[in-house]
Amino acid sequence: QVQLVESGGGLAQSGGSLRLSCAASGFTFSSYGMSWHRQAPGKEREFVAWISSFGGSTNYADSVKGRYTISRDNAKNTMYLQMNSLKPEDTAMYYCKVPIVGTQNPKPGIYWGQGTQVTVSS
Repeated sequence: QVQLVESGGGLAQSGGSLRLSCAASGFTFSSYGMSWHRQAPGKEREFVAWISSFGGSTNYADSVKGRYTISRDNAKNTMYLQMNSLKPEDTAMYYCKVPIVGTQNPKPGIYWGQGTQVTVSS
């Protein structure tokens, strides 16, 4: 079955950096674009960044553009999010997501990881 496991979250100071990882299994990793999303307490989950299946294309939310970098290593079935110049407003639970389509195994659908907490202190 599809599994997405995030790691790398923690406490950082304003202006600091963190690198998140999303380890994937249960599907052909190199066949799918993937994305990062985040959800702060009391707020809706929001898009952060997206990367194409082979990493040639990326897209970012305006709020993180120039500070965050999404990447992937298809040999390791892992996606990353390098977060620099962190701000207190970046505090949230961060999730990775993959939409599985065009296959019967695994079952098509939107798959999410369990999330990793990022807390930025001022």
